[in-house]
Amino acid sequence: MKSILIAAAIAMVASILLTPYLIRVFSRQGFGQEIREEGPEGHKSKRGTPTMGGVAIIIAMWVGYGVSHIANATSATPGEAPTASGLLVLMLATGLGLVGFLDDFIKIRKQRNLGLNKTAKLVGQLVVSIGFAVLALRFPDERQLTPASDNLSFVRDISIVSFGALGFIVFCYLAVSAWSNAVNFTDGLDGLAGGSSAMVLGTYVVISFWQFSHDCGRVAEAACFDVRDPLDLAVVAAAAMGACIGFLWWNAAPAKIFMGDTGSLALGGLVAGLAMATRTELLMIIIGGLFVVEMVSVVLQIAVFRTTRRRLFRMAPFHHHFELAGWAETTVIIRFWLLAGVCAMFGLGLFYADWLSAGGGI
Repeated sequence: MKSILIAAAIAMVASILLTPYLIRVFSRQGFGQEIREEGPEGHKSKRGTPTMGGVAIIIAMWVGYGVSHIANATSATPGEAPTASGLLVLMLATGLGLVGFLDDFIKIRKQRNLGLNKTAKLVGQLVVSIGFAVLALRFPDERQLTPASDNLSFVRDISIVSFGALGFIVFCYLAVSAWSNAVNFTDGLDGLAGGSSAMVLGTYVVISFWQFSHDCGRVAEAACFDVRDPLDLAVVAAAAMGACIGFLWWNAAPAKIFMGDTGSLALGGLVAGLAMATRTELLMIIIGGLFVVEMVSVVLQIAVFRTTRRRLFRMAPFHHHFELAGWAETTVIIRFWLLAGVCAMFGLGLFYADWLSAGGGI
């Protein structure tokens, strides 16, 4: 538990302190956000706000994770060393953050709202996700558990649904691409993606620690969990949560910096990685329900417009629909945060209910 608290606290402080430094540096360099012309009129004033703030989230996440392990290594009761699961999830997030950084950088240099084209972005996601998928099926521990499983999962592996190694690589790419784009779509209002991500990551701190407390290698109970490194995954989730909260100090409306694709793609990759490493891939659809709604709204808008030449929403992603309906930006943000919190709590409730129904606590 101490390592989780240290990771969250250090990452939060690092993010709070690092972000204003990035604001000054990016402002001097002219790294300002470009705003799409067809966007809500109120967003035009945000043009030029420093972007690529996701750099602070990524760095703070690594700092929190690293300091937590250093503190444990020097304590009287040392905890686990960095694990394959934790490092792979962090590297997945960092790799996607680099893809997002290139996207942001091109937008800034060419002074347009389009960075990498769709093909280039998908190729970047493909390379990073394949690397994660291949490595996640390696590094077995003494119980022959690898960081990820080639079975589909809800709260634990569904043994009758197996992808095989090649199928898992395809599934991993689809999951990483979907979640990174979903968080990217959500990142359209000040603090919306950061606050929602913090709630999802906080939920995974609880889930991962619960899996550690009821790990099949430590306890003999019907409802135990076979996850390779649950405690270290809780540390990763805590560090990322702390980094998001620290960034929100500067990103809350009116934002002094945006996370950009650097942050949104990294957080989406982190969400996908945690879902696969904790064997909760389908449960993540509920926990991250807000991200799902935002992505589905874009898909529906495109599908309806192409078939009927009419718009289903005033504008997609979904949060812009309410802005154009007259809601204040802060009202949309707070209400969507509430939706994100409800989804996270409902997902956590399903996780606990499954544990009880499987014989936990009996």
